[in-house]
Amino acid sequence: MQFSLLLHYPEPAPGDIPDDVMQETQAAFAEYARSLDDAGVLVSSPDVLQPSVASTTVTLKNGTAEVQDGPFADSKDQLGGIFVISVPDLDAALAWAEKCPAARFGTIEVRPSAITYRDGQWAPPQ
Repeated sequence: MQFSLLLHYPEPAPGDIPDDVMQETQAAFAEYARSLDDAGVLVSSPDVLQPSVASTTVTLKNGTAEVQDGPFADSKDQLGGIFVISVPDLDAALAWAEKCPAARFGTIEVRPSAITYRDGQWAPPQ
């Protein structure tokens, strides 16, 4: 089964995280990504997202395109990154989520994939 590990956590302001802590955190994420890759469960490399203030939202729900600066969610926690993994079941996905460094300061949402686009067509995830 394929799962997305969605990393939600408070966004720090520039300069809030000391350089040594940032280096430790980056090293922990690098090790985590290597562990996923070495175990053969990493489907897509981790995407670390820019701060939510860099985002733009688009909707057509009112019949015309509406474009808005900033994130859709009004929350202290924002989506900070994504790992896509392929594991036998939810228990295995939860075990990997527990190992994610972001779980120490945020929340890891574990969501199963419903469908994926590959080789020019929509198909169930592998």
